[in-house]
Amino acid sequence: MNVLYICPRDNELIQRHVQLLVEGLRQSANVAIADNTKSFYQQARDLQADIIHIHGANQLVQTKAMRCGHKLNIRCVVTPHGQLQPFALEMLPPQQRAAMSLVQSEYIEGAYAVITLGKMERLSFLALGWNPRVEEIHNAVTTNTITPAEMAAQTFSIYQKVLDSNTLEQMDTPTLKALKGILKASIMGDKRWVDTSLIDTRLVNWRRLLIYADHENIRNYVDYGIRILDLNMPLIDTSRIAAYFPKKYQRPQPLKELAGDYQGDETDYLLRLIKHLVKTPTLLGCIELTRELYRENVDDDQLAERLEEAGLMQSAARLIQLLSEQVLLDEGYMPIAPLDDKLTDKLRTNLKNHLKI
Repeated sequence: MNVLYICPRDNELIQRHVQLLVEGLRQSANVAIADNTKSFYQQARDLQADIIHIHGANQLVQTKAMRCGHKLNIRCVVTPHGQLQPFALEMLPPQQRAAMSLVQSEYIEGAYAVITLGKMERLSFLALGWNPRVEEIHNAVTTNTITPAEMAAQTFSIYQKVLDSNTLEQMDTPTLKALKGILKASIMGDKRWVDTSLIDTRLVNWRRLLIYADHENIRNYVDYGIRILDLNMPLIDTSRIAAYFPKKYQRPQPLKELAGDYQGDETDYLLRLIKHLVKTPTLLGCIELTRELYRENVDDDQLAERLEEAGLMQSAARLIQLLSEQVLLDEGYMPIAPLDDKLTDKLRTNLKNHLKI
């Protein structure tokens, strides 16, 4: 893990706090410190930072750091050091207070997590309503209720929680290829449907893949596909790994629980699945629909006719395009021709952003 700190050069308490963190994290992370914009930009690239930890909240350099983090796709953590508490804001001139309020809310809303240094600061920050992902870690510089080592360990746990959130965003090409191949094998129950040469287990980031599978409620399919393909992977209990989720996140539910059980009419069942998946596309739903499309009793002509009658032909065609990309649905099992247009892009975006903070 690579962590870049940015802190004001004119605040001794903050600098001592950061120095304790740096010393405590040297065994578990690569760390660097910047105290000005130029140094920050350079080190953010050179270090290839995974986390930018911004300290303080009343200087322009902190907002610039947040914007740079977004541009470089680096996740940010903020410790305001009490500078957003009411008494601190009241000390500012009215015009500066209004200007700083806009700046602070802009960059703090974009943080993956906000670390407050005590109960009072946490409560007053929550009252602002700027960011719900608030953690409390006491400051070893100003209190003996926590040791420097404990402070560093708790901070590292927050960093790991940040990196274990929305892991799809961080997946590289080998991991994405492996995921699709694993899901294909799981759907078919046979490794002969998968080109295993495309899966290099040495390059797969298993932690990210398995956490993503857990958050999308497809871990059972992934585990089965891994067994089918006889892949070597580490044992990771993803149910015990903490992560942050979007405000409106809901764990995906099986389509049959939403659309009702199979009643003996395959066309009717497929139509119900498609109706629900069009409204709320999920990877779990894509897997379940694809499994149904591979069944022998699917009547393509009848399904196409029913889709046309229901006004779902184009929507279903976009779903078919999505299935071909996400779970490698074969052309011979597509009941209608796929459609790739702007609304298909919207479906892709919905899937991609399901776990986005």
